[in-house]
Amino acid sequence: MSGKRKRVVLTIKDKLDIIKKLEDGGSSKQLAVIYGIGETTVRDIRKNKEKIITYASSSDSTSLLAKRKSMKPSMYEELDRAMLEWFNQQRAKGNPVSGPICAKRAEFFFYALGMDGDFNPSAGWLTRFKQRHSIREINIRNERLSGDETAVEDFCNNFRDFIERENLQPEQIYNADETGLFWKCLPSRTSVIKGKCTAPGHKSIEERVTIMCCANATGLHKLKLCVVGKAKKPRSFKSTDTSNLPVSYFSQKGAWMDLSIFRQWFDKIFVPQVREHLRSKGMQEKAVLLLDNSPTHPNENVLRSDDGQIFAKYLPPNVASLIQPSNQGVIATMKRNYRAGLLQNNLEEGNDLRSFWKKLTLLDALYEIAMAWNLVKPVTISRAWKKILPTIEEKESLDFDEEDISVAAVATILQHTKGLENVTPENIEKWLEVDSTEPGYEVLTDSEIIRRAQGQTDESSENEEEEIELIPEKHINHAAALQWTENLLDYLEQQGDMILPDRLVIRKLRATIRNKQKMTKSS
Repeated sequence: MSGKRKRVVLTIKDKLDIIKKLEDGGSSKQLAVIYGIGETTVRDIRKNKEKIITYASSSDSTSLLAKRKSMKPSMYEELDRAMLEWFNQQRAKGNPVSGPICAKRAEFFFYALGMDGDFNPSAGWLTRFKQRHSIREINIRNERLSGDETAVEDFCNNFRDFIERENLQPEQIYNADETGLFWKCLPSRTSVIKGKCTAPGHKSIEERVTIMCCANATGLHKLKLCVVGKAKKPRSFKSTDTSNLPVSYFSQKGAWMDLSIFRQWFDKIFVPQVREHLRSKGMQEKAVLLLDNSPTHPNENVLRSDDGQIFAKYLPPNVASLIQPSNQGVIATMKRNYRAGLLQNNLEEGNDLRSFWKKLTLLDALYEIAMAWNLVKPVTISRAWKKILPTIEEKESLDFDEEDISVAAVATILQHTKGLENVTPENIEKWLEVDSTEPGYEVLTDSEIIRRAQGQTDESSENEEEEIELIPEKHINHAAALQWTENLLDYLEQQGDMILPDRLVIRKLRATIRNKQKMTKSS
């Protein structure tokens, strides 16, 4: 007769590990044996997967998650949710968060939420709040947080010691960061309004996506851009398979990065692509992803490959604004490339701005932003790491040439753009920088934090997204595609100024379509 199984209480980290193994195909029975728990417990963990991941993602400490065994809620759950949202936003901005500041905000939210009774945001309450969310530290004094030069030096020294201990090379060190992009924002003779860029004949343009850039410290491995739009299937995508886009496309009702999307990107895109790159270099498949404290970035426990060899590390809030590599000219260069590319395309197609604006689609923008990212040179990226890794050697090549798109260069293009010949340099600069401070995460006002804490949602946003998504797809068969390529080849061969490589590309495409057609007929 077997003895009674000893009761095992799992930590939050244990539960995360079980979720990971279940996602990879592990069986409940096997995991129950490994962890010494019942199959019912494993099934409960599977059932509460999103709740556990959300809780762990909002945590600030890996070590505390390895000790914590419950997700015991606060007796003031709405207040807790509001305070956590507020705290994460302050940390992401690099704003100082002291004990007295926290207490004052807690008192404000308590009464703003219309909660009953008296509330005393004591030191004990603050301690319990930190414990519930595994927050390492909240300063007792109101100290300067954003842009701390002394902290920069301390972090850089510690980070160099870390990569030496881990035996990591620049090829294995990555950074990712999000930004908002107003993809349909065009320059104006008068002014450029953030998020509402005027164009001749139109009142305003409000088209925004979130873009995330990711590359290693050498600049030799740039992952495809991650783009978050509002609709799962935007109108311009038609029958396009999103897996064939030049970017990794996700959807979220506000076009914001969120915890779920970031985790999917890390597990399904970042880890596999980094492994493939390092394997091609004959290097150990081990890497670190350096991140800032955006509310959309999950805890380090969540951002870890199965074998623990590819993982995330966070910049302290008080140094991110000064040394985050992506913010040292990398994202800015990509955006300038994008906007100059749009103008150049308009010029080459001979359009006036009105017709160009009407035709520009999100699909067009994704191809253009992918090209703009490709044009960012490795030296631009490696230079952005100089504060953290001063030993990185810049390659001696033409990469040293200045690549930043200047106001003068844009002005030259605009001189040939109907209706914008006299745009001032000041307005050009405003246009180029219109979304330079636009975050990739949703910044909530106090009122919005309160509504979210109370579980209220913006129904109009959801309905708007659904309306955009309900678009019939058009199927194009092989015969039609083949006819179009034949017509295009006939056209190109009639043009005396078309170069041979252009015709060869179309011929290769025609051969591919013919092979697909044969395979379909034979199957």
